[in-house]
Formats: sequence, structure tokens, C-alpha cells
Amino acid sequence: MKLTDLRGILQYIPQFREKTFIIEVDGAIVTDENFGNILLDVAVLRSLNIRVVLVHGASAQIKALGEQRNIKPSNLDGTGVTDADTLQLALTAANRLTHEILEGLSANDLRAACPNAIVAHPMGILQGVDQLFTGKVERVDTELLQTLLNQGIIPVVPPLGFDGDGKTYRVNSDGVAVAVAEALKATKLISITAQDGLLYNGQIIRQMLVAELQKLLQQNAAGFSPDVLSKAQHAVSACTAGVQRVHIINGRVDEGLLAEVFSNEGIGTLIYANEYQQIRAAKKKDVRAIQLLTKKAVESDELVKRTRLVIEKNLGDYYLFEIDKNPVACVALHVYAEQSKGELACLYVNPSHENQGIGRKLIQFIENKAREMNLNELLTLSTQAFTYFQSKGSFSEGTPDDLPPSRREKYDQSGRNSKVLVKKLK
Repeated sequence: MKLTDLRGILQYIPQFREKTFIIEVDGAIVTDENFGNILLDVAVLRSLNIRVVLVHGASAQIKALGEQRNIKPSNLDGTGVTDADTLQLALTAANRLTHEILEGLSANDLRAACPNAIVAHPMGILQGVDQLFTGKVERVDTELLQTLLNQGIIPVVPPLGFDGDGKTYRVNSDGVAVAVAEALKATKLISITAQDGLLYNGQIIRQMLVAELQKLLQQNAAGFSPDVLSKAQHAVSACTAGVQRVHIINGRVDEGLLAEVFSNEGIGTLIYANEYQQIRAAKKKDVRAIQLLTKKAVESDELVKRTRLVIEKNLGDYYLFEIDKNPVACVALHVYAEQSKGELACLYVNPSHENQGIGRKLIQFIENKAREMNLNELLTLSTQAFTYFQSKGSFSEGTPDDLPPSRREKYDQSGRNSKVLVKKLK
């Protein structure tokens, strides 16, 4: 691990310490060669005092076991009719997987246990069809899970539930994960799958507000691939139930779990329950972040180099766009009060967050600020992105004569020959 990676992780520690993460792992991932690395990532989370509950599925194993025994399962994921033969397959497959997970956790010096914490009742008769041994989560034994977590023990929860009479039911692992997350008031629910994330009409969703995802499901659920439809539906359920963040990631990516949790861009899909982005004024502690953020743009001559001293001197002009309290974009508004003009400057968006409308939001933010100050005109200078400002910000091409005298002097001295763009505010 690089030192920079460690720094990236450390900045998240205060907000995640003693918080609960529910990690749901598809059965196909438990038997994947990368699962050992996932357990190492879990060990890292535990070392940082993050409380972890593991929920696992068993669809792939039920299917394979059925083929071995020449039994065709009546359903694989616990959402259809579960007959007696399928229940036996589910019991065998789930118990084997639970044992493998416990072995893997033990190999990483992690204490774990499989509790009977899921209280279920029969799904019953749906549209005239008896679902037999398919169950629905009635409640979660929160006290039992909290007792284990308080002792530093990782609960491993299979896709099985039990009723008051001791009968076992096959339950959907996505539903179990959501129920456990809600009961424990988890900060995150992370689904580790064989997919890169939520695919909608063939395109991966990187980040989305839960209300927008809900709208997509209502308008065109068929746009989601069958492999992830349940994940999408349960992501909505989780956020609606109070879980702040739901992540869907590919379990075959090495160190993918840590990359998803401890980086701004992540590797998969993030569904969030509230607006987790904000624009705020820069502070003195942000000077280094601004320099690091714009370093590549300076090297490519897209932005002019600004020293630490220059940024500090004009710090009141700078604003940062944050995601989960981490800067991913910046912008500045330099004011020339005598001429009633403002300059939009130092606009830059981290490449990992391009094409998400962040640049447009920052332009609109600066324009609104300029209007609040009763400025008559907004200027910006650009050598490479002038067409962006024209198409996204409605700027028009001007001339160096449009610049305030003090800015014109710097313009002539720079020799950059930037295009001058102008937007009338009144």
C-alpha cells in the first residue's frame, strides 16, 4: 500500500469509527479466488474499529448442488416458490458457505459466529400460489447481533430464517441484508456481486440519488439487467429505511472493497439517501488540496500555476465542491469592484468525476454569487476549455479590452494568449 493510499484511508476514519457496515456477498463471490482478498479488506475495516456484519447468498451453490443431485430447484434466490427439495439444497449450500466464510475469517484472526438472528414467517399464498418454504423477514434479533458486535465478533448471516416453532425458511439475501441494515441503523450496505455495479440500458450508474433510482425503476425496470434488478430494488428499500449509502461493487476486483469505501470515486455504484454533495468556501487547510487537485491541469497548461502564497492571499475567492467531505472540484471568483466585473477562475473537476455536471454546477454557483454582489459582467479566460464555457455557461467570446486594467496587465504579461469570454449579468 502506498503512503498516499494510507493518507486517503485516514481521512475517513473519524466518520466511520464505531459505525456499522453490512457487507452482503453473493454466493458466486464466496467461492471466487478473490474472496480471500475481500476477507483481508474486512480485516482492515475491523482494525479501524468499523463494526461489520457479513450476509451471504447461496444461489450459485444451490444451482450447482441441484445439478449434482439431479434436482431442479424451484427457485434460486428465495423469491419464488421453495419446495421441500429446494429447501434441503438451500440448507446444505448455505451451511457449507457459512462454514467456508468462518474458516476464512479465522485465517485472518477475526472472531466470527453464525447467529439465528433472522426471525421469518412464511411468505404465504401470493396470487393463489402457495410459496411453501419461502420466507419473509419478520424481524431481526438486534440484541443478539449487537451483543456479538460489542464483543468484536463478526456475525455471519445466511439466507435462512427461523420461525417461533423452529421451522426454517429460505429467504432472499438482499432482503436479509436490508433488514439487518435497518435494524442495526447501519451507515453503509455494501453488496459484493459478480457485476461492476448497477447497469441501466447497458450503462453503469456510478452515483445516483435514491429518488432518481426509484423513478427509473417505476418508469422502466426492464432497463436494468436481470442480474442487478433485485440489487436496485433493495437499494431503494435500504435508503428509504434510513441507510445513508448503498454500494454495489464487483467482488472480483482486488482491493475493491477498500477502494469503494475509502476513495471519492469508488469502483462500482453508489446510491445515496440524501444530497451528499456540497459547495463550500475554501479554508486555509484546503490550500494543499487545491494545489493537488489542479496539479495535472497546470502540467497540461490548462490552468495557470498558482503558488501556495497566491492561493492563501486570495483564499476568500475560492470554493470547493465536496463529495462525502472530500474535495473533487474547485473554482474561484475574483472581483473587480470598480468595474463591477467578476472573473470565474481556476475551474477544475477531478477526472474521476467528469461528465457528472459538476463543472456546470460550479459555473452556476459563481454566476449566482456574482449576481448577489450586483456585478454587471462575468469574465473567464481559457486556453483549452473555451467551447465548454460557451456551450455550458452561455459565455460569448470577447476581447482583452473587456478585462479590467489590473487584469489586462497580468494577461499581457502571461503570454498565454487565452481567449476572453464574457457573460452579461444585467
